Amino acid sequence: MHHDASRTSYYVGDDFYQSLVDSYSNWQTDESEITDPELRNIFGMLLEKEARLLDQNCLNDWLSLYVPECIYWVPATPDGGDPRTEIAVCFDDRRRIEDRIFRLQNEFAWSQQPISRTSRIISNISAFRTGSPDTVMLRSTFLTTEFQAGDKRTYSGWYGHKIVLKNDRWQISVKQVNLIDCDQNLRNLSIIL
Repeated sequence: MHHDASRTSYYVGDDFYQSLVDSYSNWQTDESEITDPELRNIFGMLLEKEARLLDQNCLNDWLSLYVPECIYWVPATPDGGDPRTEIAVCFDDRRRIEDRIFRLQNEFAWSQQPISRTSRIISNISAFRTGSPDTVMLRSTFLTTEFQAGDKRTYSGWYGHKIVLKNDRWQISVKQVNLIDCDQNLRNLSIIL
């Protein structure tokens, strides 16, 4: 049976949640770190492209970097935790991400009138092996500055990307955004971090 991740969240269930928690537990170890500079460069270019597409407001192109069964996760607790039992600022599957993009791109997105201008800096990119040769975990630090309607805001923290090799191309499966102030008032967060 063919499933369309844009129509149903067929992939989000107990097994998926457990896999997500397992993937984001104890993964940043010296033993599993990838030191091959060529691979690290490939992974860095993926994260830099993602940042550029978001800064250019090319949201559909940004989403094309993701596998169909993806998650965009902004925990509201330090170090992520378990999305089944802990609050998240965002926990979006493919359908929800597409909804968010649609809303941000129409003229009735009042929180984006005028459209935010952003600048993202990605740094300190590290890559880690997993139990599968086609799956890698990435950690990077970020600084995102948003300017909108005379107001400037800064968001900082670290990303945890889970990427998979599909059709000879690395794609993002999960993006976890760990804000340093995740448990504080973030006001109206209307951009994709």
